[in-house]
Amino acid sequence: MTVIEGHNSKITVYVVSCWILAAFGGLMFGYDIGISGGVSAMDDFLILFFGNVYERKKTAKENNYCKYDDQFLQLFTSSLYLSALVASFFASKAATKLGRKITMMMASLIFIAGAVSSAAAHNKKILILGRILFGVGIGFGNETVPLFLTEVAPIQHRGAVNILFQLFITIGILIANLVNFITVNIHPNGWRISLGSAVVPAAILFIGTFVISDTPMSLVARGKPEKGKTTLKKIRGVTDVDVEYEEIVASCEQAKQVKHAFRNLTQPSSIPPLVIAIMLQIFQQFTGINAIMFYAPVLFQTMGFKGSGPLISAVVTGLVNVLSTCVAIIAVDKVGRKKLLIQSCCQMLICQMAIGFILLKNLSETGGLDKTMAVIVVLLVCTYVMAFAWSWGPLGWLIPSETFPLETRTAGFAFAVSTNMLFTAIIAQAFLTTLCFMQAYTFFFFSAWIFVMGLCAIFFLPETKGIPIDAMVERAWKKHPVWKKLF
Repeated sequence: MTVIEGHNSKITVYVVSCWILAAFGGLMFGYDIGISGGVSAMDDFLILFFGNVYERKKTAKENNYCKYDDQFLQLFTSSLYLSALVASFFASKAATKLGRKITMMMASLIFIAGAVSSAAAHNKKILILGRILFGVGIGFGNETVPLFLTEVAPIQHRGAVNILFQLFITIGILIANLVNFITVNIHPNGWRISLGSAVVPAAILFIGTFVISDTPMSLVARGKPEKGKTTLKKIRGVTDVDVEYEEIVASCEQAKQVKHAFRNLTQPSSIPPLVIAIMLQIFQQFTGINAIMFYAPVLFQTMGFKGSGPLISAVVTGLVNVLSTCVAIIAVDKVGRKKLLIQSCCQMLICQMAIGFILLKNLSETGGLDKTMAVIVVLLVCTYVMAFAWSWGPLGWLIPSETFPLETRTAGFAFAVSTNMLFTAIIAQAFLTTLCFMQAYTFFFFSAWIFVMGLCAIFFLPETKGIPIDAMVERAWKKHPVWKKLF
């Protein structure tokens, strides 16, 4: 049993089951990220929905950087994130009024509807409808799962438990790449199998909602104090939970004084976490990670890889993503959040610059990379993904979920999720066009952002390792040299 500041806990089979089952919300998100790029590179899919892109793709001397530049093809990916953006605000209300558990159940059911619609689509309208339903499911899941994991985790393991969400995102990406690797050779409906298989993680999350408990914080806030205390004992694996329970009750009493959570985001106690949450989401996308993960097969084809090479390369980067996220689980509560973010900026900056220089020098508009340069690019992409996976990937979700006071937690996190979805949609909609216009300079564009985000992490981000979530204002924000001026 571990005791920290009166917070008693021990790890039980039940609480680990709750963590894992809830984290399948991350696997839903990751599977969609990974599946989209592979499906959008499949000939059968392009012939049915994007015939003009297919014609450009098979043209022998088509510009390497521009053969996939199509706004409707990019809309196939970005429409999901636009709908997730809107859905996250409704999910915030649902998570507050109905609880985390019911909101996750809603996420899984809507996501299943999206998978069925997408797999059965015979025209663009139904295809985009499926993507929108996917997006609503992801909006509800991404709003609720990180909050759930943060609220049920014991303080000494909070970072590691929350990062299970990102770990399952990376596992979802890897599984999607493996599925695409198989279904690309199944004609003419391989793409339907890829999209339809999204029902699996959603179904597991749905079944899991009948096993897991709602969070003690949510139960007490919704007027169920006795059930909240019973649940706290159950997830902590001990009976002596009085200190933590009283802290939860005090936080909930304070939160009840707030009638308009979104309006209260302008209060001094919520401004620092709101600014940091939005900043982290913008920076997370402008690392360029989703540009690589969405379009990994397309990107590697652009670089001159032929046949199944693009999907194999995407599987390799997906595996690196999973293994490196495991590093974050081990390191985040030992090394701390801030050091991981700063170190990774240095690593990602070097990789993005190197990729840009190699493509600028070696990849012409109609040629390809030689074998040696192609291997080097894949290694650089893997090293880049490695750095992102143990830092900006998981911490972009962890830090916003743990730094808001309870009275604005769901509202503040809704802004974090919606910002993430907005800028994910922008990247998804614009990347292939940007690649066509800027070519290799695209990677220098992302490099500039990485440099800026490193500076922001140094000067604006407090360390939150080991601080109870209900003590963030006093122990993190009020002691930070920049943010303390607001109090």
